[in-house]
Amino acid sequence: MHFFVTGAAGFIGSNLVDRLLALGHPVTGYDDFSTGQARFLEPAAACPNFRLVRGDTLDLPALTAAMQGAGFVFHLAANADVRFGTQHPRKDLEQNTLATFNVLEAMRANGVGRLAFASTGSIYGEPWVFPTPEAAPFPVQTSLYGASKLAGEGLIQAYCAGFGFQGYIFRFVSILGERYTHGHVFDFYRQLRQNPAELRVLGDGQQRKSYLYVQDCLDAMLLAIERAAEPVNIFNLGTGEYCQVNDSIGWITGALGLRPRLSYTGGERGWIGDSPFIFLDTTKIRALGWAPKLTIREAVLRTLAYLQAEPWVLEQRA
Repeated sequence: MHFFVTGAAGFIGSNLVDRLLALGHPVTGYDDFSTGQARFLEPAAACPNFRLVRGDTLDLPALTAAMQGAGFVFHLAANADVRFGTQHPRKDLEQNTLATFNVLEAMRANGVGRLAFASTGSIYGEPWVFPTPEAAPFPVQTSLYGASKLAGEGLIQAYCAGFGFQGYIFRFVSILGERYTHGHVFDFYRQLRQNPAELRVLGDGQQRKSYLYVQDCLDAMLLAIERAAEPVNIFNLGTGEYCQVNDSIGWITGALGLRPRLSYTGGERGWIGDSPFIFLDTTKIRALGWAPKLTIREAVLRTLAYLQAEPWVLEQRA
């Protein structure tokens, strides 16, 4: 199977590219490098089965040309800048929703009928049921990022019904692991490198969050596209646990041997649209035979170890 991966130079995308190549599949990676890192693709570049196309998902002719010959699309490219969505609302619309429309149109032009989409648990807003199942009713949307991803999901479902596509929609919790480039572990570690005596925390530290290690995430996606056969297949991806932000702070500072003074911004949310409790029901993906191998604590510490070993990643975002 020839796979086409948007966002191939990103955190999850580059790990996926490596996994697909290791399985012997030809892969075309597509990325505009606005946030992706060329160094993440160095292992792939050495493989004859890999082709990289530098391009923008908003450029439909270029996207369509690059997708020729593919049999399956992983659409991972997106604006993941959740925190600052209200400062540039058009970015979520363009890079998440309109870009997804372009991917679907490029698929239609090339006769590609199968798509996996990186969605988010943020589409549940602030739900009433925990752990939150895929069939939960949608409350009022609380973030532009979540709303734009939900719109992308709707487009995919409509193309599956209208054009006979087969879609796999994965609603992630926050993903951790090697090549991680944004999020709380990144922010906390970068702060502590600059000032080990103080750590500023968005929110009150009692926000409850679930996280998933990137390789466990890839295991789940690849298993789903192999075993799930409905026209539209929707899966929550996360662990069967959650932690407080303060728990994660304790793991990180403990591993670094630090006892910084904690400075909280106050309130139960770190920013507009930040849900104070995220915990997804993963019964559906587990029924296919999947289970995460790492706990949240193990994933946090592995991410920290990666950032310590690869300080250039922090410098790219400084």
